[in-house]
Amino acid sequence: MGSLFGVRIVLAPEATATALLFVLGGIALGTVSGLIPGLHANNMALLLAAGATAIPGPPRYVGAAMLAAGTVHTFLDVVPTLALGVPDPAMAATALPGHELVLAGRGREALRLSALGSGLAVVLAVPLAIPVTEAVTAIYPTLREHLSTVLAAVAVVLVTTEPSYRATVGAALALVASGGLGVATLDLQPGGLVAAGGMLAPLFAGLFGAPVLLEAMGGSGVPEQDDTTVAMSRSAVGGLALVGTLSGAVVGFIPGVSSAIAATGALLAVPYRYGARGFVVTTSGVNTANAVFALFALQALGSPRTGVLVAVEEAGVPLALPLLLASVALAAVAGFLLVLTLGDRYLRLVGRVDYTRLSLAVLGLLVVLSFVLAGGIGVGVFAVATVVGMVPQRFGARRATLMGVLLVPLIVGA
Repeated sequence: MGSLFGVRIVLAPEATATALLFVLGGIALGTVSGLIPGLHANNMALLLAAGATAIPGPPRYVGAAMLAAGTVHTFLDVVPTLALGVPDPAMAATALPGHELVLAGRGREALRLSALGSGLAVVLAVPLAIPVTEAVTAIYPTLREHLSTVLAAVAVVLVTTEPSYRATVGAALALVASGGLGVATLDLQPGGLVAAGGMLAPLFAGLFGAPVLLEAMGGSGVPEQDDTTVAMSRSAVGGLALVGTLSGAVVGFIPGVSSAIAATGALLAVPYRYGARGFVVTTSGVNTANAVFALFALQALGSPRTGVLVAVEEAGVPLALPLLLASVALAAVAGFLLVLTLGDRYLRLVGRVDYTRLSLAVLGLLVVLSFVLAGGIGVGVFAVATVVGMVPQRFGARRATLMGVLLVPLIVGA
């Protein structure tokens, strides 16, 4: 028996076994979605919601499976980001720093840094959830009123902290171009083959995935990776995971602020000396902490802040927090272990394949996904986004400025 926020749940041995089977099923789905380049956890969750009525079992177990799938996805989405250069939207900010580590032969270390960032985020988010819920609920009206100013400040800092004048110009162009693309396309109604589609998949596949694949063609591909030693102190990893966790809380409670936006802002808090390693830990923490904080936000404010929780609400899942938090915890343990095992194998496999052929195959997969999720218009958006996504590299600017695709529409609409 457990209780939390006045919610009580009793699990008999048979019910516990059934719940565990559902959670394991969710872990399997999250593993698949996390390892497929360009596929977002929200798409998988909405597909689950659409088929929830056909799944035998109490709705609360279906909800546990959805939360487990979303949590595991936040651990494993770093794998195609590092190996193929195709990030989940939530991992877009870490794409280029992660690539730096892979090209230096430190991909296995990067996987472990990401797993630590995500795992510590769950450990930290659970005890912080209640005080953070109370604090954010209190300041929410003021923060929401000035959200556009805060986001504009993030955009300005992203551009002005570039290391050279040329890079600053490129960052500004990338911010404006991606922002205009976001304004023009985010509200379009996709005509995909599945009801769980949307414009985010083709947008982020084009902005962050396709340019990396195109630039890598003809190159030597993923080099041999060194050992798994983590070249950061425990205190540094813990501190950066805490930064990511608190940033993830912003995502959970503030409407319109996604994990990608919070991760972009969190990068500004990472000390320069930690470089790419610090970015990987922090952004992974943002991505996973959101899974916990958004659940508490739904309980406290009655409004779902993530696609997974929208799917949970649409499926009529009761908010049995002990069960749902237990599913998140189990999924986090599984996700941590899966990153270490599947991630290393993923890198080795990609390293053995001709990278030009692999890049062409992945590009083809992204075009297919864009069509399935958003129809012909999705393919067109993917193509335009690919052109815009090549701007930062041409000027030596950070790819994080392409997050203007979300920042600008939020600033304009706030």
